[in-house]
Amino acid sequence: MPVVGFRNSASPDGYVPMVAAFRQGLKEAGYVDGQNATIEYLWAENHYDRLPALAADLVQQKVTVIAATTTPAALAAKAATSTVPIVFTTGGDPIKLGLVASLSRPGGNVTGSTQLSVEVGPKRLELARELFPGATTFALLVNPTNPLAATVSKDLQAVADTLGVRLHVLHASTEADFEAAFATAAQLRAAALVISTPDPLFGSHAAQLGALALRHRVPAIYFQREFAAAGGLMSYGGSITETYRLAGLYAGRILKGEKPADLPVVQSAKVELILNLKTTRALGIRVPLPLSGRADEVIE
Repeated sequence: MPVVGFRNSASPDGYVPMVAAFRQGLKEAGYVDGQNATIEYLWAENHYDRLPALAADLVQQKVTVIAATTTPAALAAKAATSTVPIVFTTGGDPIKLGLVASLSRPGGNVTGSTQLSVEVGPKRLELARELFPGATTFALLVNPTNPLAATVSKDLQAVADTLGVRLHVLHASTEADFEAAFATAAQLRAAALVISTPDPLFGSHAAQLGALALRHRVPAIYFQREFAAAGGLMSYGGSITETYRLAGLYAGRILKGEKPADLPVVQSAKVELILNLKTTRALGIRVPLPLSGRADEVIE
């Protein structure tokens, strides 16, 4: 029975919908876990330094394909093997990250799926400014251990300069850092906090981050719906579950004999704007009609 080595940087608790989407994609390709394929799950529990060892374990086990979900897991898998097929998910640019040489012709043993997250990161700051047009101070939360953190910080700083606002960059590399980050954003009197890195640590605690934003009365925007549903002001970004479904589909096609080099990197083009009106009322924020009118979903 073929084995899919599913490796993720975070913990399983926050990734239940993503795992279900991956299994759905695998099923669409004709494979069901426990029937005609086996999925071997390995979770780094947000300790990114464990990823190289986890990747080496999967290579040693001689799994049929590695599903390296999240950017840090994908980079570790690519560094671990040039022969075992790898299917990744990422919110970044696979070419800039060094995962593939080309989107249409990946070459080598690596392919995968991406969602619009890093690319639309600057748009989150623009949305925050649209909500607070007279504000001069905003904050950005990143995980400094994430390979995408530097790119995200640079891109948003460029937008801040264009808008003529000050952007404070705050760091959180563990769950224990969340409370201090929101407290700092409140002390800085930032009009809004942008959580712009598609980070596994943030993704697996999206609901907790949304609740913290409400408790500290910090208007905040991220890219996952779970964040907005838990009390975050807005979410804007690509559909992460669709990215996992596409990765599962590719993993199944590789089990059937297709080669990663022949499978173009596929991008989920679905982008969603979710607005929590309960939070706007709790914080006394008036949402401009053009902004609420563009929302794909309004949480009442």
